[in-house]
Amino acid sequence: MEAARNMNLPRGPENLCFDKDEFMRPDFDVDHFVSECRKRVQLEELRDDLELYYKLLKTAMVELINKDYADFVNLSTNLVGMDKALNQLSVPLGQLREEVMSLKSCVSEGIKAIDERVSKQEDIRRKKMCVLRLIQVIKSVEKIEKILHSQNSKEMSSLEGSSPLLTGQILERIATEFNQLQFHAVQSKGMPLLDTLRPRIAGITAMLQQSLEGLLLEGLQSSNVDIIRHCLRTYATIDKTRDAEALVGQVLVKPYIDEVIVEQYVQSHPNGLQTMYNKLLEFVPLHCRLLREVTGGGISSEKGNTVPGYDFLVNSVWPEIVRGLEEKLPSLFNPGNPDVFHEKYTKSMDFVRKFERQCGSQASVKRLRSHPSYHSFNDKWNLPVYFQIRFREIGGTLEAALSNGLEEAPAGSPYCLLATHVAWASLQKCWSDQMFLPLLMHRLWKLSLQVVARYSFFINELLLRPVSNEMAKDNKRSLASISKEPPLTPSPVEDLGPDSSPEAQPLPSISTAQLVLVAADLDKLQEWLPELLQIIKPKLETVGFKNIACISGALEDSKESLLGCWPILNSKIIQDLSDSCFNCLKSALEVPRIYRRTNKEVPTKALPYVDSALKPFYQLKKEYKDILKPAVIEHWFEGALSNSTQKYFETISDILNSVKKMEESLKRLKQARKTVTTNSTSPNGGMSDDNKIRLQLALDIEYFGVQMQKMGLQLSNIKSFSALSELVQVAKDQISVEQT
Repeated sequence: MEAARNMNLPRGPENLCFDKDEFMRPDFDVDHFVSECRKRVQLEELRDDLELYYKLLKTAMVELINKDYADFVNLSTNLVGMDKALNQLSVPLGQLREEVMSLKSCVSEGIKAIDERVSKQEDIRRKKMCVLRLIQVIKSVEKIEKILHSQNSKEMSSLEGSSPLLTGQILERIATEFNQLQFHAVQSKGMPLLDTLRPRIAGITAMLQQSLEGLLLEGLQSSNVDIIRHCLRTYATIDKTRDAEALVGQVLVKPYIDEVIVEQYVQSHPNGLQTMYNKLLEFVPLHCRLLREVTGGGISSEKGNTVPGYDFLVNSVWPEIVRGLEEKLPSLFNPGNPDVFHEKYTKSMDFVRKFERQCGSQASVKRLRSHPSYHSFNDKWNLPVYFQIRFREIGGTLEAALSNGLEEAPAGSPYCLLATHVAWASLQKCWSDQMFLPLLMHRLWKLSLQVVARYSFFINELLLRPVSNEMAKDNKRSLASISKEPPLTPSPVEDLGPDSSPEAQPLPSISTAQLVLVAADLDKLQEWLPELLQIIKPKLETVGFKNIACISGALEDSKESLLGCWPILNSKIIQDLSDSCFNCLKSALEVPRIYRRTNKEVPTKALPYVDSALKPFYQLKKEYKDILKPAVIEHWFEGALSNSTQKYFETISDILNSVKKMEESLKRLKQARKTVTTNSTSPNGGMSDDNKIRLQLALDIEYFGVQMQKMGLQLSNIKSFSALSELVQVAKDQISVEQT
C-alpha cells in the first residue's frame, strides 16, 4: 500500500478537468470524485478526459513491462526454493530472540537493584540533613539562651529582677543566630523534636522582640544614632522591618497625630485646616530626622552607614495621618457645600504634594502612591457628587436665564442679553480656581461643550419665532425702546380654550431690535471662545495633557455650531429692514396722483417718503454702532437695500410705463379731436404733468442714492440700483427732448 502511494503516475495534458494525484489518495471515493468534477465541467467532458488519461496509463504500463520484461519473466524462477531458505533461518532467529529476552531481563533486574540502592541512599541523605538541621536548631537555641543567661547575670543587680534590655551589639549577635535558627526551623517543619523546642524558640522570640522595641524607643528618646542604627539593622536581619515601622507609627506618630488633628479646632478657626496641615508637615523634620538619617532618607545621610529597607514616612507616618483624618475629622470629606469642599480638597491635595516632597526620592514617592492608605485617602473625596452639585448650579442658572428669553444683561456686562451673559459666565466658572479640580477636567470640558451647544440651541429656537415688523408699523418708534420691552411669552394655557393643548400655542414673536441684540451677543461670544482655550491650556498642563489640538478642534466645532445660526439671523434682519424700507418706497405710487391735473409747481426736491424709507437704517446704525461691527451692519444694509431697490425698480418701472401709456392715449385722443391743446400740458405752456412725474421720480431716486452713499455704502454693491438709475436717466432724457 505504501508503495502504491509512492508511485508516480504519468503526467497528462494541462487541460484535464481533474488532478491525477486524486487517484492515489487513501480515501479516494468515486462518487465524491465525480460530484466534484461535475461542479466544474459536464459529464461528457469528464468522460473524454478520463478516457484520454486511461490511454496514457495503459501506454505507461506497457512501457514499464517492456522496460523490466526480463525481471517479469524470471520472477517465478527466482522464487524457487525460497520457502526452504526461510525455514532454515527461523530456528537461529528464534534462539537469538530468547537470548535477547534473557539479557533484557537481567539488565532490568540490575537497574531495579541500583534504583533501590540510590533511593535508600537519598532517603538516608535526606534524614541526615534533617538531623543536622535539628542539631543546628538545638545549637542555636542553646547558644542564644547562653548569651541571654550571661547577659542577665551581669545586669540582674542593676535591673532589680526586671526584664533586661540587651545592648545593640548583643542583639545583633542574637539576631544573626536567630536568623539561622529560623531558617533551619522552617526546613525542619513537622519534626517531633522541633515541637518540643517551640516553647523555647517562642521565649527567645519574645525576649528579642521586647528588647528590640525597648532599645528602639530608648534610642529615639535619647536621640542616639548608634543605638537606632544597631536596632534597625537587627530588625532587618530577622526580617522584621515592618514591625519596626509599625512600632514607630504607634509609639511616635500616633500620639502626635491625635494631638494635632482636632475637629473642634479646625471648625472654630477660620484657617484651622491649613494650620493643622502645617503642623502635620512639621512632624517629619522635628521627629523623624534621626530615622531618615539612619535609613538614608535624609539629605545628609552617608550611604556607608545607612540601613536600607525602611521607609518610615510611607509606612509609619502617612498611614497614621490618614487614620487620624478619617477617624477624627470625618467632616473633611463632606461634599454638601461645594465651595467649602473645593477649599478643603485644594488644601488637602497641596498638603499631599508637600508631603511627597518630604519623601526624598522618586522611589519613595512611588511607594507612597501605591500604598493602600494613599488610595483610601483619595477615594474618600467624593468628586462625582461634587461635580453633580456644580452641574446643577451651572445648569440651573443657565436654564433660568434661557427661560427668561430676551431679558437684558446686568449693568456692566459686555453682553446685551442675560442668556449670553450667563452662558459666558458659566464657561468661565467651569475653569475658575474656585471650581476647577484636575481630576474632573474631562467632565468640566464636557460641561463646557454642553453649555455652548445649549446656547446654540437657544439661538436656533429664537430664530424660529416670527418677526414682528415694528418698524413698518411705526417708523418713529426707536429701536432702543423696543429692545427694553419685556420678552414676549406664550399665552397662558387657560386662554387657549378647553380643547387646546400647550403644543398648539403660537410661537411668540421677536422684534428686529431683539434680533440685533442676539446678533451682537452671538458675534462677541464667537470672538471670545478662543480666549476660553487660553484659560483652559494652563489647567491641561497641570495634569500633563498635551493633545491641545483635540481640544482646539472640539472648540472649533462648537464655534461652527454658532456660525450656523448666522444665515437665518441675517436673513430675518435683512428681510425686516427690506420690508420696512419698501413699505415707504412704494409711496412712489402716489406721485402720479400728486401731479396729474393738479397744476403743481415743477418739483425741485425729493419727496419725504425717501427719508422715511431710510429712517430704520439710520436708527439701527445710530443705536447699535457701539455693539455691532461695521462689516455686519454694512452686510445687512446692502442685503436689505438690494431687496427693496429691486422692488422699487419694479414699482418705478410700472409707474413710468403707466405714464407713457397715459401720454400716448392722450396723444391719440388729440389726433382724434384734432385740437391744439392737450390736457397734459399746463395752461401756461410749461412742463407737462407727465414730465413732472418723471422729474419727481428722478429726484427721488437720485436722493435715494445720495443717502445710501452717506451711509457708507457703495452703490455698485446695491443690486438693481444701476438699472434703476438707467431707467431714470431715460426718463430725464425724454423730458429734455420734449422741452426742446
